[in-house]
Amino acid sequence: MATTYDPISGKLLLDWFAVLETPEGFRAELVEGELLLTPLPDGSHEHCLSLIVDQVHTRSRTRTDFSGNKGLKLGRADACPQDHVIPDGTLAPTELRLYRGADPWMPCEGVALVVEVTGTRPRTDRETKPRCYARGGVPLYLLVDREASSVTLFSDPERDEYRERCTRPFGRPITLPEPFAFDLDTGDFL
Repeated sequence: MATTYDPISGKLLLDWFAVLETPEGFRAELVEGELLLTPLPDGSHEHCLSLIVDQVHTRSRTRTDFSGNKGLKLGRADACPQDHVIPDGTLAPTELRLYRGADPWMPCEGVALVVEVTGTRPRTDRETKPRCYARGGVPLYLLVDREASSVTLFSDPERDEYRERCTRPFGRPITLPEPFAFDLDTGDFL
């Protein structure tokens, strides 16, 4: 039996989500119709994210702005309201001034790369979020999978999937294409 999207129920869920008071120490996302409450990240998580941001700012061919935990409005899966996802990191070319004056939940047009470092919901980061980011047209999704000790770059989005994926174990570099155009060193993720 096929499920159809009910715009009234979807709007009610989005309206409820918009006024949700997230418990202290958590962040809330609406991903493929499911409410996700995620605890704040641990130090190892933030260490990996910091290493990426540092390399992007010092080695990238294009100057980029970084936002941690920026709310993005993406597309919607079948029978679900619009996704509201909070990547661990969002990067966009500085010249776009994408974050200046942006609403807490902004559209993803202009975002060059989103970063997720696995935490309490690694399956969501590995399976669900690639669909969400591809559906939103985000060109690059970088997943640091701490449990698998690997880094995966998803690229070439089409509908709700990325057609290209490159995985490297920690310790081996992974190439970030334009607008970044450098090899990301993953040695310190170990």
